[in-house]
Amino acid sequence: MGQPKLLVLDKPTEGIQPSIILDIENAVRRVVETMGISVLLVEQHLHFVRKADWYYAMQKGGIVASGPTSELSQDVVQRFLAV
Repeated sequence: MGQPKLLVLDKPTEGIQPSIILDIENAVRRVVETMGISVLLVEQHLHFVRKADWYYAMQKGGIVASGPTSELSQDVVQRFLAV
């Protein structure tokens, strides 16, 4: 694996105790900042998603919304991400 350029995480917080989720978030951020690795994150916890630079919302296998996470609107959250 030498020097990977991409880390893929599929729902890393699923079933995890809430206090540990913060540790996972911090670890992912450290990896990005110190190693320069990009992270593809599939996640359902919105607060975790908001720390990403970019988002894609999928529905039935297709991308229905995307953009910089800083511009993630409440409308998109309610339409595609709210449970």
